[in-house]
Order: sequence, then structure tokens, then C-alpha cells
Amino acid sequence: MKILALMENFNQILGLLIGLLYCYQVVYLVVGLLSRGRARRARQAALHRYAVLISARNEETVIGELIDSLKKQNYPSDLLDIYVVADNCTDHTAQVAQAAGATVYRRFNRVEVGKGYALDYLLKQLEADGYGECYSGYFIFDADNIVDPNFVSEMNKTFDTGEYVAVTGYRNSKNFGQNWVSAANSIWFLREARFVNAARDALGLTCHVSGTGFLISAQVIQANGGGWPYHLLTEDLEFSAESAALGRKVGYCEGAIIYDEQPTSFRQSWDQRKRWAKGFCQVSAKHGLSLLKGTLKGGRRGMECYDIFMLIAPGNLLTLLGGSFQLVTIFGLLMAPDYALKQALLLTVHFLGGAFASFYFSMLAFGVLTVASEWKVIRAKTWQKVVYLPLFPIFMLSYLPLTLTAIMQKKVEWKPIRHQSMTQLDRAA
Repeated sequence: MKILALMENFNQILGLLIGLLYCYQVVYLVVGLLSRGRARRARQAALHRYAVLISARNEETVIGELIDSLKKQNYPSDLLDIYVVADNCTDHTAQVAQAAGATVYRRFNRVEVGKGYALDYLLKQLEADGYGECYSGYFIFDADNIVDPNFVSEMNKTFDTGEYVAVTGYRNSKNFGQNWVSAANSIWFLREARFVNAARDALGLTCHVSGTGFLISAQVIQANGGGWPYHLLTEDLEFSAESAALGRKVGYCEGAIIYDEQPTSFRQSWDQRKRWAKGFCQVSAKHGLSLLKGTLKGGRRGMECYDIFMLIAPGNLLTLLGGSFQLVTIFGLLMAPDYALKQALLLTVHFLGGAFASFYFSMLAFGVLTVASEWKVIRAKTWQKVVYLPLFPIFMLSYLPLTLTAIMQKKVEWKPIRHQSMTQLDRAA
């Protein structure tokens, strides 16, 4: 039957299309293996004054450790001021942060909810208090981070080149070895640092900021009226997409290391990643067209726009489209002869099985290369690094139903993730 031939051709075309759209990632993989980035830095960097911005909601358990690690930076303490916005807190986050040495602002707003709104509030409070022109840039961290002692000094060397409106660091994990969920999340961000941002930087392309551990130039804040107008569910990617579309450069600094805590519950990870998936859709709707227009300009900027567009419009949407096509076709064949339906089912099983195998082994390869290349910096036992690896592709496969759920769900809200102090994590290790 013609419809069976159509199904077979569609499957082949879809697989080829996905391969072509993402083939440039192979270049990133090779470059990431051969180079960790250009490590651009000023030879004699001027010492800039920075503000640290931390948005925290009920983080009394961990925020003291973050502030303590910031206080121990190998950078002049009088050039690094720490600010915390205790956002809709019902615990002692504000008191703990203040006792640790941060300047604390309390915010209570149940309507404008989210990290983007909290950062906007904090920046405007600083402006109102006369600090609007005091700083060259602003560091943004999550309350559960721990910062390497050389983080600020390394970022300053890259920032002082004057090439970038923002600089992102190397995102490691506090709790890789806690269980397979934390390991999978950790591998994803390590892969992002080594085989995405480092590769982009080595090729002279713009990078993207990812949630935490990045530096924003004061010029960007001033251009935005002294605030942070990025309020989507993934405000970091909203900023990155806008920057790429406008031709602004985001840099990468491998020597600036932060340790981020990953979810250990699959349900918590599901909720977090569903929020990200919804945020990807929001950013795609807001900036997708401008990125596509930028892609058509060609050259370096065109590649940057294309790369960020493929980041916010993930390929699993194409896989969902393919799966939907299979189901619709099978439904249409229900009234056809039995052999036709049987053939359609066989084609669908063959397509989905091949897609699963291809996805599993490609993700496994990425996982193996990531763990092998970052082996020495991963805070986990040898058996944990090895045993959790085969589960990484399964974790990534969950993005398919997760993305579909996020698309169909009208509103996705932030849900809290319980964090643990380093003492608790070390005790559990």
C-alpha cells in the first residue's frame, strides 16, 4: 500500500533530518576532546569591583556555606560585595545569610514569582540605595552552590579582556555519587561545560549561561534600565537567546569552578526539568524568529544564532512529531486489511526501536567521554562513576514524555528542591 511506503520514507527522512540538524555537535565533540577553550584572559588584569547576587527561597541549610566560600575567595574582599534576596522565605534564610556576612533584602510577592523577578527586585534595590554605578559586573549564584577559591580571580581575567557581556564558568557537582539521578544530572552539566561551551569558545563562538555561576557586565544591566527583565521559566536561556540574536558575546572560563547540588529524587528532577522544558518553549516563542533571522545572515553570527536556536528548540520535538505520525497512520489503517495494519505496526516498531537504540548508544557515548575526560574532578567513588553510566541514557530518554507533558500543560510552576549541606553530603557519601 502507498501509505506504508509513505511511512517508511517518512521514517528515513526524519532520521536523516535529525542527523543533519545536529551534525555540528560532532565538531563540538572533537574540539572538546582536543581543546578546553582558548582560555582568553588579560595578561595583567585590572581588579574590578563586583557584586554577588543570590536569590534564595527557604535555603537556610546551604546558603551559609555558599557565602563562606565567597568570603574565602583569592580576590580582594573590598572588591566583592555579597547580596542576598530572601524571596518569599518562611524559614531563617535571611538571618543565616546576614550572620554569614551578606547584605540581605527581603522580598514578598506571591504574584511575580521566580528567580528572574527576584533578581530584578534586588538590582533595583541596589540602584535605589546608590549602588547602581559601583560595580563592573554582577555574579549570579544559586544558594546551594559552593565556589572554588579561585573562581572570582579567574573570571576577572577573562572579563577584563573586554570581549564579553557575560562569562560563564565550569559547573561541577557537589553530589555526583549520591545516586543515579544526581549522577545523570551531573554528567549533563559536565558535558555542557566540556563539549559545548569549551568547544564554542575554542571556535570563537558565543556561549550560553546556564542557571548559575556566571558573570553579567554592568553595561548589560544598565542597558536594561538597571534591572533584570528576563522573567521566563528559564531566564538564563532567555538572556542567552537575546544575546545571540543581538550579536552580544558570552564567554567561557574553565578555571572558574562552582559545585552545584543536583536533585536526588527522580520526581524532583522531573519537576525541575519539566519547568526547563516549558521555559525552552517560552524562549522559542519569544526569540525563535529573531534567531532564525540571524541564522540566515550566515557567518559566525549565523552559526551562533543557529546553535542557540537548536538549544532552545530540542530535537526531541521532532521525535515526538515522528511518533505522532506513526500513531495517526496506524489509526487510519484500522479500517484497512489486517496485513496492512500488521505491516504498519512492524514499521513503527522498527522505527521506534532503531530510534531508541541510536539515542541510547549516542547518549552512552557522550556519557562515557564526559566521565572519562572529567574523571579527576568528579567528586565520586570509582564504582559510582562506572555503575551509574549506563543509566544516563535512560535518564535522558525521560525528556521525551517530559517535554510532551510540558507542552500540553498550560502552566508549569517552580517547585522547591530540598538541599543538603556539604557536611550532610559527605556523611552520606
